[in-house]
Amino acid sequence: MVQERPFSSLIDRLKTAGLRPTRQRLALARLLFDQGNRHLTAEQLHAEAAAERVPVSLATVYNALHQFTGAGLLREVVVEPGRSYFDTNVDDHHHFFHEASGRLEDIPGDQVGLNSVPPAPPGTKIERVDVIIRLSPGEK
Repeated sequence: MVQERPFSSLIDRLKTAGLRPTRQRLALARLLFDQGNRHLTAEQLHAEAAAERVPVSLATVYNALHQFTGAGLLREVVVEPGRSYFDTNVDDHHHFFHEASGRLEDIPGDQVGLNSVPPAPPGTKIERVDVIIRLSPGEK
């Protein structure tokens, strides 16, 4: 029986994405990916790292999140200027945004339909369409 080293699946995941598996990247990847699909801000991930005693600056967290996004491991969801969430679910889907709590909730991609999309400007192509449905508390 071959014993797998700790973090070996995360090491492989980072290497496959073209990222060097540094100690900080591995620690952040463990926090991000070991809990299933979720949505986190950089500040939330930084707080989780601090709670786990992972010595990492907020700037390093931002850098790692953007590297993971660039490598296709995460999706950045911008809900308003200066407010981004990083989504571990990179499959085709959309979001409900609960404005009162700031929580994002996944909507399966096949539950949102668009009748038309304008053509992409010359020299570009449409990569994907992201829909964010903003929610407020309903009437009681």
